[in-house]
Amino acid sequence: MAYLPNYDKYPFVDFRQSGEISWKGWPAICEQITRQVESTGKSTCIVALECYPGLLEEEVIPALEKGLSGRIFHTSACMQSPEAISAMVYPDVTDDEIFGYITRLEMKNFFDPVKTGALQQTLAAAKGETIFVYGPGASLVAPAYDLLVYFDMPRWEGQLRFRRNEVNNLGVQNKNTKASLQYKQAFFVDWRVADKLKKTLIPKWDLVIDSTVPGEPKMVTGTALREALAKTAERPFRVTPFFDPGPWGGQWMKEYCDLDRSAVNYAWCFDCVPEENSLMIRFNDLLFETPAINLVFAQSRKLLGNPVQARFGDEFPIRFDFLDTMQGGNLSLQVHPYTEYIREHFGMDYTQDESYYMLDASDDAVVYLGLNDGVDTDKMFHDLAVAQEGKTTFDTDQYVARWPVKKHDHVLIPAGTIHCSGTNSMVLEISATPYIFTFKLWDWGRMGLDGKPRPINIKHGAKVLDRNRTPESTRRELINAVTVIGEGDGWKEERTGLHEREFIETRRHWFSKPVDHHTNGSVNVLNLVEGREAIVESATGAFEPFVVHYAETFILPAAVGQYTIRPYGESEGKTIATIKAFVRHQP
Repeated sequence: MAYLPNYDKYPFVDFRQSGEISWKGWPAICEQITRQVESTGKSTCIVALECYPGLLEEEVIPALEKGLSGRIFHTSACMQSPEAISAMVYPDVTDDEIFGYITRLEMKNFFDPVKTGALQQTLAAAKGETIFVYGPGASLVAPAYDLLVYFDMPRWEGQLRFRRNEVNNLGVQNKNTKASLQYKQAFFVDWRVADKLKKTLIPKWDLVIDSTVPGEPKMVTGTALREALAKTAERPFRVTPFFDPGPWGGQWMKEYCDLDRSAVNYAWCFDCVPEENSLMIRFNDLLFETPAINLVFAQSRKLLGNPVQARFGDEFPIRFDFLDTMQGGNLSLQVHPYTEYIREHFGMDYTQDESYYMLDASDDAVVYLGLNDGVDTDKMFHDLAVAQEGKTTFDTDQYVARWPVKKHDHVLIPAGTIHCSGTNSMVLEISATPYIFTFKLWDWGRMGLDGKPRPINIKHGAKVLDRNRTPESTRRELINAVTVIGEGDGWKEERTGLHEREFIETRRHWFSKPVDHHTNGSVNVLNLVEGREAIVESATGAFEPFVVHYAETFILPAAVGQYTIRPYGESEGKTIATIKAFVRHQP
């Protein structure tokens, strides 16, 4: 019998409030902005139309010009020249095809003081009119604004627009540049400066516009959005997953996540990456999409917990995603940098420690993990370099240990460990968040989806490889390092990782009856790895019961405290399982 998927691809948080708090379509949005201007009671009103980078200005600007009455100035006219901006960001963007340095620039650095001063004089001299200042940095160019409207969208949509050559990077004209290079500049520079500014503005938002879906703008009041985020940080929730193909992608997610069967493959599902995922909130009858990172910025202590927020600031440190190689290919052979290396070379404060939880596996499934005994690593890197030139293939089995894996195995991958998942596996990757810092060493001689070789980082990899990761230590420390923590009537709790060098702790629960959990001061991220359905409940009624389905990742904010999970619906009376990750408390 065919599998009947119940994975919810479109989760949302329900928020209901009396009064008019949401609008849809440019005419309604512009009409409400006009009402808000009138409600200020000022004959001269300055409106800052602040924008996250990546808006489709060919749609937005004509709509505003048609629907708003007043002069509109554009922040792009106050910016430095594209040539000056390119020179300014170069030290952070670098010539590397993938990596840069987390910028220390701020939005204000993109503006020319003379041009900005001239516009501010114009604004100061305005009498009896409404003036709109539109674009990234509008709140800086017009700091004495009377009304703040924020145009927002998630990073994932920005990436799709780069791929379609629709938008430029901040302050430059480069929409026809290779999408991966635009993404790199956004990751290291644009999104960083925009987020720094956004954090200061969230408490001041009067109106917020969801500009994610072209032609379907939506708007809510800033007050309503802030209240919805505050309530979300007190209850279980899911972010909106997104799926992407890849050169090694597989077929498992098509069936279990109910995806387009005609697609070539799906390689990734980003099921919990708040930096790039969306959070869907239903305001009465309007489904509003907001970047999930807004929740982290606005409610960092309630969401993350005091100890975690003190350690990581307003960054969400745990990442869950899927890697599907079922009927696909091997992942690239790779290694991740140590904390000191990523900090020195890329400006990140913590590194990409990770693990593979085998959500499913065929009989022939394997992972490559650690080195074989007696490996000459100088010769290995020589052979990798020669293979990359296309003169020969790389004999992976000669150098890298190969381990059979089965469903529910948990493989730990501390930084410096050479690794990759083989074909015919469905991996739930549990890791720290800095997810682009992967040094690919060998990609099996294949091309990317664009028909070109994917970038290889042998030089970086050689500097961070753990040369002491031998089969004996791999077997002892990294493969199914499972310890039973406790058990009782209808439940068992196991510690499954992570490694002592990693800050994430993982616990697996097998249960046929309710299991007690507590966030213990850290955000909890869970996935239902066995069973059709489970329900998350509050013993005190602090939140409404929350139903999750097989393979769904869900988040319990630290503020929740105590909660229970039990089998539900089709899983009642059966033994099911969750895997939970949280930030390990420092001794």
